[in-house]
Amino acid sequence: MTVEQTEKSYRVGVLFGGRSGEHEVSLASAQNVMEALTQAGHQVLPLGITREGRWLINQDPMGQLKSSVAQLTNANPLPTGEVVTKVKSAPERGWELMPAHESAALSTIDVLFPVLHGPYGEDGTIQGLLEMLDMPYVGCGVLASAVAMDKAIAKKLFAAEGLPQAPHQVLMRDHWQRDGSELIGHIADKMGYPLFVKPANLGSSVGVSKAQNQQEFEEAVELAARYDRKLIIEEAIPNAREIEVSVLGISHADSHGPMASLPGEIIPGQEFYDYAAKYEDESSQLLIPAPLSEPQTSQVRQMALQAFEAIDGSGLARVDFLMNRETEVIYLNELNTMPGFTQISMYPKLWEASGITYPELVDRLIHLALTRHHDRKQNESNR
Repeated sequence: MTVEQTEKSYRVGVLFGGRSGEHEVSLASAQNVMEALTQAGHQVLPLGITREGRWLINQDPMGQLKSSVAQLTNANPLPTGEVVTKVKSAPERGWELMPAHESAALSTIDVLFPVLHGPYGEDGTIQGLLEMLDMPYVGCGVLASAVAMDKAIAKKLFAAEGLPQAPHQVLMRDHWQRDGSELIGHIADKMGYPLFVKPANLGSSVGVSKAQNQQEFEEAVELAARYDRKLIIEEAIPNAREIEVSVLGISHADSHGPMASLPGEIIPGQEFYDYAAKYEDESSQLLIPAPLSEPQTSQVRQMALQAFEAIDGSGLARVDFLMNRETEVIYLNELNTMPGFTQISMYPKLWEASGITYPELVDRLIHLALTRHHDRKQNESNR
């Protein structure tokens, strides 16, 4: 099934930065997206959001945000692999996002491409704002974005769909703060080591750790609890292979139904594919296509589509899997509704291997955004 390309040039607002711990990743992704949109013949309007939540439009937002990142990093050197996440409190009048003369520029946009990763961008919040503004936008809607962002909720939904997942448990931060070592000792006795600890609502492997013993477990919980009130504790799949599939399209649609790319495999340069391995360590390898048998390739692509349909996805997603090397059982790990979009990111590279170039990919995403918006306009309440 194919997705049609746009034939018209559109004025595309590309939104980047944001208040999450993935601010820097967003800048890198957006730079590549804007270049590809230009190659595809579209006009681009850069739209930046500062760490404080203020919108930048007509003032070289990319330059300003990159400069801000450089100043913060130089002033506060961090240990290798730790992402910069120092976010000042939002302005007292946080609703006053931008001057009127700047906000007027938004009225000239045909479609918005929010290249925002993590909370306040990939979690349904910006999607809800754009729905209220009746603005066509790239990517999943409010429900799909919110569900996929909360790994605990997503796991429940995927379980209901019969998708196999690693054994896991949800741990609330206040429960940890109240009961501490006794609580995680009980979890470890039940699940065994090694364990992965993750914030439930974050991406790019920020705050994710692998624990081999109780001390590392406690340290991992402390780290993850800095980012979220809800944590995911997962049993480590023995000697796991990391497989990823890109999805493009609109769930439950006919002519624009979702397609799954060829799968890829990640050979991490670190012990696992953490933030440093993704964005700082060049020793990680991407095998595209993944060395899988035809039945395994078919299975993982079908599972990706099933997960995408389960959340009622739209536009794009990257679906991540773990495969036990010994048993060859494939487990769904998570689904990302706005995956990394740099030239070296897995999402566009998988589509390139599947026959869709980067400029063609962003062009198709624009078309899907307009298609979804047109479909939503047919609702009686929107007339």
